[in-house]
Amino acid sequence: MTESTPLTARPLDGVRILDFTRVLAGPLSTALLADLGAEVVKIEPPQGDDYRAIGPMNNGESALFTVMNRNKQSLVLDLKHPEAVALVHEMAAQADVVVENFRPGVAERLGIGASQLRALNPRLVYVSVSGFGQTGPLAHRPAYDIIVQAMSGLMEATGEPDGAPTVVGEAVSDVVAGLFASWATLAALLQARATGQGQQVDVAMFDTTLSFLATSVARYLFTGRPARRVGNRHPLSAPFGVYRAGDGHFALAVLNNKLFAAALQAMELGSLAGDPRFASDESRSAHEPALREAIEAWAGRHEVAQVVAALDAAGVPAAPIWNIAQALESSQSQARGLLGAVQDERLPGLRLPTQPVHFSGAAPNRAERAPALGEHTEALLSQWLGRGAEAIAALRASGALGTAGSAPSSPSH
Repeated sequence: MTESTPLTARPLDGVRILDFTRVLAGPLSTALLADLGAEVVKIEPPQGDDYRAIGPMNNGESALFTVMNRNKQSLVLDLKHPEAVALVHEMAAQADVVVENFRPGVAERLGIGASQLRALNPRLVYVSVSGFGQTGPLAHRPAYDIIVQAMSGLMEATGEPDGAPTVVGEAVSDVVAGLFASWATLAALLQARATGQGQQVDVAMFDTTLSFLATSVARYLFTGRPARRVGNRHPLSAPFGVYRAGDGHFALAVLNNKLFAAALQAMELGSLAGDPRFASDESRSAHEPALREAIEAWAGRHEVAQVVAALDAAGVPAAPIWNIAQALESSQSQARGLLGAVQDERLPGLRLPTQPVHFSGAAPNRAERAPALGEHTEALLSQWLGRGAEAIAALRASGALGTAGSAPSSPSH
């Protein structure tokens, strides 16, 4: 293939995934795989994924559901009906992966647990995403993102020194669990293709958030001390944090003596070069308030753009503080293709994010809208299982398929 030949294959073309997940962590994990070509069948209860009813809404469509379920197909099954469970068994025999985020034990009671489906398909990779995992004294507990942030140490380490523990301004525990789940799915698939044997993969939000706190874990293991709240500065280095300029704030990251010398020159603070308080990263951190005062005295005479330009010209990492709109609409984001136009008659002008890694040997990421509830039920039963129109009508009459298109009920919190 020459460089001018268009690439048509994606990394995960041909991978079939049954997705029983709802809300955020599980759906994000399968969306990332769908971006890369995996065929993801989202199996929903008659009332739909809870996220279908969570705002913000546009033309009756949920923003959160639309983003987390891009590139998927929707099949409605009422798993209380034996016929629906039997359909899952037939589909699992043809699938490569099942992903679920029921509370531990629920999938088994429904008849679609790991041992039950892997008995039908030994190559099956069965991924279970939960708050606290399939084992341990907390395995039975439900978990939302804020619960895991509270229990992982993340919240206790976030905020002002004299303030309250602060939740991070993103559902980071859900997102991190979704990332780990997608990575783990691919690792298990690779092993299954090498050995012919699948397995169950146990992904816990609690575990993955603790792993995400890499520097906090490292400091604790070597010092025995938990991370402490330090506000908008680095807990160990200085100047490394957020500082005030004349018209706003900017971020500055200085991690060694060479950068510190360059920063002093750029900020016209050469008189501090010989000050013993600032001779090393450790001593600068110990005397951070005095260093901050000097930096902000200089920066306060300039606009953020001028401050960042001066530091950038000196090779010192510095940045303005952008909001999400500025970041997404920036020329850098556009050049990297982080948002893509998606055709959706329900949402004219729709743009959606996609997985952010670039592959030189693959076709561009898939860019298709999220499905309507039960939109693909008939097509999937026909294509995967060979059911004809009469058989599908009989399944619907029995209640196994629920009532496609019914409005989802709002979940309780």
